Amino acid sequence: MLSAESAAMIRATLPAVGAALDEITTRFYATMFADRPELLDGMFNRGNQAGGTQRQALAGSIAAFASALVADPDTYPQAVLDRIAHKHVAVGVTEDQYVIVHKYLFAAIADVLGAAVTPEVAAAWDEVYWLMAGALIAQEARLYQDAGVVPGDTWRRWTVVDRVRETPDTASFLLRPADGAAAPGARAGQYVSVRVRMPDGVHQLRQYSLSSAPDAELRRITVKRVHGHGTPDGEVSALLHDTVQPGDELTLSAPFGDVVLDDTDNPLVLVSAGIGCTPMVGMLEHLTATRSTRPVTVLHADRSPGEHALRARTRELAGQLSDARVEFWYEQPGADEPDAHPGRIDLTGSVIPGNARVYLCGPLPFMREARAQLLRAGIPARRIRYEMFGPDLWLADATA
Repeated sequence: MLSAESAAMIRATLPAVGAALDEITTRFYATMFADRPELLDGMFNRGNQAGGTQRQALAGSIAAFASALVADPDTYPQAVLDRIAHKHVAVGVTEDQYVIVHKYLFAAIADVLGAAVTPEVAAAWDEVYWLMAGALIAQEARLYQDAGVVPGDTWRRWTVVDRVRETPDTASFLLRPADGAAAPGARAGQYVSVRVRMPDGVHQLRQYSLSSAPDAELRRITVKRVHGHGTPDGEVSALLHDTVQPGDELTLSAPFGDVVLDDTDNPLVLVSAGIGCTPMVGMLEHLTATRSTRPVTVLHADRSPGEHALRARTRELAGQLSDARVEFWYEQPGADEPDAHPGRIDLTGSVIPGNARVYLCGPLPFMREARAQLLRAGIPARRIRYEMFGPDLWLADATA
């Protein structure tokens, strides 16, 4: 693991490096894409680059990994690695690309910190980088092997069997493998990458949770159109909504994701907001398909019943389980859900067993507040799992 000499050096320089990480990662991406523009074609998300979320997530993961090694040089922060590895294989990252990242990342560190990067400082951070890279490379190799795909080539063509309008801004796409072979194995809670060619010829990727039973031959993804509200609208969601119809084909990755439904008998609590309902519905589909008898509580918040995607399906699935209850919160209540709570989600009145397994998904501010409420209610942090759509800006905090 991390050598004692390097641990001491990282401990001494982490505050300075951490304070400069945003500038370092900004310089890193700018120089790398200037030299290697092909990486923006089918690998990196242009929207996340423009919004800065990718560099924030990279900075957070580096800081979290380095901090964890300093605290305990003999172990890896596995939660950090799990999340990153699944995201990487879902977009086809390969071992050789870690060499490319190292080149530009360490050039950016030297450019930003200047003379402060002595040979000893550079060697210590180089050790941290390759410990993290080596762990990820090994884990990603196992994920590729388990998925039965060649590293970097997870792609397969799927035919759109049906398209369903869920809300004015949300549509579900029902998919079948175009080659007629069996659908790849998946677990409830996982996601797939969708790879599309944009009008300018550049391929872009987005991840969408499976909102259907993972063991079904037909798979469903439910896509919300992303409105930028001052920033660019979502490229992929707009293309899917505007152009994709039954009979068309889409390119999907194998299913990945580390936040999956556990196989215990503990009570299950699914807490979501907005389009964060999609992995929860996938879990409910699996529970009903397997005739699960575990207690299930579904807690969802949305702007209004009309904007709540898969609302009727959620109630239908819960009604098929032997021990399930549903609670909804709406900022703008409607007659369609007379029993719903008004306003934002408030878990203080919800009965949540202390041994429950809790899953969170939704906008980051929502998940922060919901997790805080759960912790105050006595739910241990280790029993709360969360899924983040896009770069994980919560990773360093949530692993604390």
